Amino acid sequence: MLSTIASLLALYLIARVVWPLRAPVVVRLLLAVAVLALALHHRIVASFAGTMASPEIPKMAIAVLASGFTGLLLTAVLVLAMDLALALAWLLRRPRAVAVLAQPRWRQASAVLALLLGVYGVSQGMAVPATRSIEVKVSNLPAAFDGYRIVQLTDIHASRLLTGEWVAQVVARTNALQPDLVLITGDLIDGEVAARRPDVAALGTLQAHDGVIAITGNHEYYAQYTQWMQAFRALGMQVLENSHTQVERGGAALTIAGVTDPVASRYDLPPPDLAKALAGADPGAPVILMDHRPVDARRNAAHGVALQLSGHTHGGHIVGMDQLVKRANGGFVSGRYEVDGMTLYVSNGAGLWPGFAARIGVPSEITLITLRAAQR
Repeated sequence: MLSTIASLLALYLIARVVWPLRAPVVVRLLLAVAVLALALHHRIVASFAGTMASPEIPKMAIAVLASGFTGLLLTAVLVLAMDLALALAWLLRRPRAVAVLAQPRWRQASAVLALLLGVYGVSQGMAVPATRSIEVKVSNLPAAFDGYRIVQLTDIHASRLLTGEWVAQVVARTNALQPDLVLITGDLIDGEVAARRPDVAALGTLQAHDGVIAITGNHEYYAQYTQWMQAFRALGMQVLENSHTQVERGGAALTIAGVTDPVASRYDLPPPDLAKALAGADPGAPVILMDHRPVDARRNAAHGVALQLSGHTHGGHIVGMDQLVKRANGGFVSGRYEVDGMTLYVSNGAGLWPGFAARIGVPSEITLITLRAAQR
């Protein structure tokens, strides 16, 4: 679907930006082919190097393609806005406005601006995330856990773009926070175990008093799911697949539950099942749920979850685009939400899928969550 939409946008831009250029036909034809190839680059690259989820080409090549692809999308938005304004001016019979808006130079200038924004956006997508600190009040939180520090990592997307060196910097910043617990809410990798093993090795050096707990995201299913579960556990992570564990302190406990991702059904693997994940859990212990996608937050709240931690949305990538992303995620896209007595936190994520690696106005994050007892 992504390739279809991108192809249609490319044809639109060829008609509105490329073909009106004052250049020889051969030059315009070459530019048109380049624009169409950029729109289809995910499939083109996957045909000879890796997959759509994990392009196995040099880092700089991925960055260049990602910048151009982001520029293409932004150009389409800008040109469409100008064409709509042109249509409105024509309907309102404003000849001066029509004459100005009809000039091809404005669309060509928008393409340059969009490409610059694309380069900036990808540079931000590749940046090592800063820490975002929040406090969450939890009802019935045992006194022993008041001030308990959890670091949430999500959407690391270790790849040929976000390599082992980048992952090591994320780990170093996480360890510097001296958390009590690290929770990783899915999409750790893009690619097969043999290709990514060096890139995720640093995750084995994460340090927290009560350990590191992870769940799967949708990207874990795109390549060697079973092998990745073994690899994550070999790195010292406890991986929850529709299951839970307890963290104990001072004779009190927290329940940490984790569910799988809905894409599991495509691969004949267990889909998310919160009832199964909570089976046998201490009814008196507050529940922190790790669910990669925020879309089921209301359903999860009905099961008595106190705090849900999610990712998946990348915060919407670009200011404005978040309004589209949240529609596919139950209305949740970034930050804190109060949902029927449950707190939902949707992290912008640490990394991004290499196929759309831009952030504009939506910074990546390592999230430090401090639990506080709610006032009674």
